[in-house]
Amino acid sequence: MTYLPFAVRPLTRLPQLFAGLALYGFSLSLMVRVSLGVNPWSVLYEGLERHTPLSFGTVSAVVGVVVLLLWIPLRQRPRFGTVANIVVLACASDLGLSLIPAGLGLPARIALLAGGILLNGFSVAVYVGARFGPGPRDGLMTGSAALTGRSLRFVRTLLEICVLLAGLLLGGTAGAGTVLYALAVGPVTQFFLPWFAHREPADPDALLIESARPRNGRSG
Repeated sequence: MTYLPFAVRPLTRLPQLFAGLALYGFSLSLMVRVSLGVNPWSVLYEGLERHTPLSFGTVSAVVGVVVLLLWIPLRQRPRFGTVANIVVLACASDLGLSLIPAGLGLPARIALLAGGILLNGFSVAVYVGARFGPGPRDGLMTGSAALTGRSLRFVRTLLEICVLLAGLLLGGTAGAGTVLYALAVGPVTQFFLPWFAHREPADPDALLIESARPRNGRSG
């Protein structure tokens, strides 16, 4: 999904972007706290956290910046949503980890894992639908696919396998939740995305007209 210019419906898209990113960061902390398996990037964050004095959220931000540097040879351009992705995810995930208690029983952990995965897919639909630009990891995927000519599915699978293996070697944890996440997050995101995706005006010139129009809080 391409991005929309910042001036188009900012009063509805900005809150949607920040809400989606905050929920995404919180969903990551849910899956980490239940210790039943997290997504591949979180496995990497956990592994790096074991070898540094940094918090989980700070590690995610540092990795986001490093991934962003990899955009340079791929000729990708960061957008507002790219920077917001790094900052909000770091803060929201650390906040979630500080609020969610450890040592929960297995039934509660299973329930929280399922809720975390559902929340993750939902939040992706919310922040992607705001169309402020891709996050660092998404941009790496699309840029690599464009450079190599391979499909997005192939590139994403290869990247996530590499990230998962690196995280495991560093001491990160994977489990049933990792497999469940891989199977469920795509369909959940696809289900919710049409509800939150902002669309371009039919007439290209309407972008300029709409950006100058008084805001009434309606989304596209």
